[in-house]
Amino acid sequence: MMGNCPQTDLFLVGFVTSSDCAFTHHGHQFSHGIDDLEGTRNAPAVQNIAFQKEYAWDGATSHLDLFPIIPITNEVEIGETVSNVIAKLKSDGEYPRLFAEAFENGEVNNEYFFKALSQFMVMMISSNSKYDKYVREEEGGTFSETEKLGLGIFKQKCATCHKMDLFTDDAFRNNGLPPYPGINDIGRAEVTGSAADNYKFKVPSLRNVAITAPYMHDGRFGSLESVLNFYDNGVQESETLDPILKQNNRLGIDLNSEEKAALIAFLNTLTDDEYLNDKRFAEY
Repeated sequence: MMGNCPQTDLFLVGFVTSSDCAFTHHGHQFSHGIDDLEGTRNAPAVQNIAFQKEYAWDGATSHLDLFPIIPITNEVEIGETVSNVIAKLKSDGEYPRLFAEAFENGEVNNEYFFKALSQFMVMMISSNSKYDKYVREEEGGTFSETEKLGLGIFKQKCATCHKMDLFTDDAFRNNGLPPYPGINDIGRAEVTGSAADNYKFKVPSLRNVAITAPYMHDGRFGSLESVLNFYDNGVQESETLDPILKQNNRLGIDLNSEEKAALIAFLNTLTDDEYLNDKRFAEY
């Protein structure tokens, strides 16, 4: 994908680090940036980003090489300019040597900087959860009866949007969340300018979801139980509400307490400890 730069991941670990587990800002409703400034969204996990077509909650870019420009230049995330970042890398005692090892001409420039970041991100593959081992019939993949029940319910009631095996269909949907008080985030419409995209956000992957609370683009839910309760009885009607949440003469997804418990048991099988503990992604 990145041409002749197979070693770029070797130095990006030193530039991109996890703020907590699974490369999300775990435990914070709104993710924090430079000087602990608070944004208006919760950072999504970036595992398996190699298989996605558009990035960020609103799909602000469709090119992975360009994705880092968004957080770098956002005043409450990194609050920098690309030119200033490149200047810092050039003046660093270690990065010029690493660029020289990773690229043919060894220059520290915009192109190689962004290629290195994207190359690092495409390495971040999560594919060895208990669920994956169950599908592949491998050791460690034995499901309990509750987990099997949860898998069946998931396939019936959740898998249209959270398409298996990436557990996202990479689409933008309005899932019936009312706007967060004081923050009228219109989602995808901020990018497209179309009212038809109001309050649509990218369907996130559910891999490692059990450890990446809080949930939704604005981090309003602190537990999986709260998420399922919302889908059962909290979905609100709007002009752009996804049609899949308006079926059988009701809003949302009909879930009883047994089904919710089974779904949560299944969602826990999507935790990939091998990925989460991969030393290549450790924070230095």
